Amino acid sequence: MYCHVKIRIMKSAGSNMELLFRALADRTRLRLLNLIGGDEVCVCYFVEVMRLPQPKISRHLAYLKRAGIVGSRREGKWMHYRVVAPGDPQAAKVLKDVESWLSQDKEMQRDRSRLVQMCCAKLPVRLEGAPNPLRLLSGV
Repeated sequence: MYCHVKIRIMKSAGSNMELLFRALADRTRLRLLNLIGGDEVCVCYFVEVMRLPQPKISRHLAYLKRAGIVGSRREGKWMHYRVVAPGDPQAAKVLKDVESWLSQDKEMQRDRSRLVQMCCAKLPVRLEGAPNPLRLLSGV
């Protein structure tokens, strides 16, 4: 019996590693991680910046949550997402390296720039009332 438990634990650790790499192997999920960065971002901003349907974005965010690298909280009707460092030090290093790599990518920089511009400009009607990611961080 002891041997079986040990094998299950090893399979579980391997599954987590596999899930992390699968989560990072999709361009849409990488774009989401890049947009979140060190902020907390409402899903409605992802829809606007990425120009993708909300269900697709929510599906990818759920995948990132299952992988343990994104957390969320609800505030009224708004869902806010943030990057969460994995508990495993090696996984945390992988995520940090990926975030650093994303910050150097031109397309990722354009996405981030659109988010910043959107947060600082007059919002489209569909985003009126949505919590501004930049205001959340600054407490304004």
